[in-house]
Amino acid sequence: MRIVIAGAGSIGCFCGGLLAAGGHDVTLWGRARVLDQVRAHGLTVTDYSGLERHVAADSLTLAEDPACLAAAEAVIVTVKTSATARIAADIAAGAPSRAPILSWQNGVENARILGAALPGRDLRAGMVPFNVVPAGEGVWHRASSGGIVIAAGPGDLGRRLSVPGLPVTESSRIEAVQWGKLLVNLNNALNALSGLTLVEQLADRDWRRLMADQMAEALGVLRAAGIAVASTTPLPAWTSPLILRLPTPLFRRIAAQMLTVDPTARTSMAYDLLAGALTEIDSLQGEILRLARAHDRPAPLAARVADLIRQAEMSGPGLPDLSPQDIRG
Repeated sequence: MRIVIAGAGSIGCFCGGLLAAGGHDVTLWGRARVLDQVRAHGLTVTDYSGLERHVAADSLTLAEDPACLAAAEAVIVTVKTSATARIAADIAAGAPSRAPILSWQNGVENARILGAALPGRDLRAGMVPFNVVPAGEGVWHRASSGGIVIAAGPGDLGRRLSVPGLPVTESSRIEAVQWGKLLVNLNNALNALSGLTLVEQLADRDWRRLMADQMAEALGVLRAAGIAVASTTPLPAWTSPLILRLPTPLFRRIAAQMLTVDPTARTSMAYDLLAGALTEIDSLQGEILRLARAHDRPAPLAARVADLIRQAEMSGPGLPDLSPQDIRG
């Protein structure tokens, strides 16, 4: 397929690299600061399992102009939520009407934003479970496990997109899958505030108890709102707070069967704060807070974490290095 990655950042470059290595004709549409790395070094993707693929720059189309959309047979959107409306307008103006549009983004509102600008299109919400970190000189590293899930629809699209190292499956419950991912992603902010790697954070029972309390609070809000949640692990979502609260040796045994995490991995929000960039806090804790207000439910942890992240954004590049007690206030 001729695939345009709309907003080629970390997720877009990693997925685009594997799609290209798997035989698809891939265009990376993004900013010069990212594409210039690929022009100079090619595109290399690696991961926690030892996977390594290199794609030469001349095997890709590198574009900074939305005119690249004209030949797309599929468009995969990987921008942050704040840029979704703008890129949706470009897709509406430039992409063929028959080309499926896939949202491989955090949060649950991006498909709605895209749908408002792209009525009548084959629009698929998606869930990307892993995180990707930039390693410099055209290298992007996948630091945790999991396969991509997209909304079910015509054309056997999941199978057609699947390539070695990047399985794509379809689900008829994609909104529930996205809410399950959002629950997990609430830890993005805690990890960023901690200054720790994910492995260090998960090894500390005080941090896990805070993660569990935040997740339990959010599950209560989702129940009040009547929102179904599909777990991103083999166990039901409601069991996650219980597992996080277990003694560390038992937690490690159970967690090892569900998730693989690179020892150096941090969440994407930690990298945003390190770079002095705005985060996606409004698409994570912000979603829980909007639902809590609408259904008259308390969500003090979500509010506290969101406030601390906004303070960190205003403080400039760096991580706050807070403790669980600091966050609990």
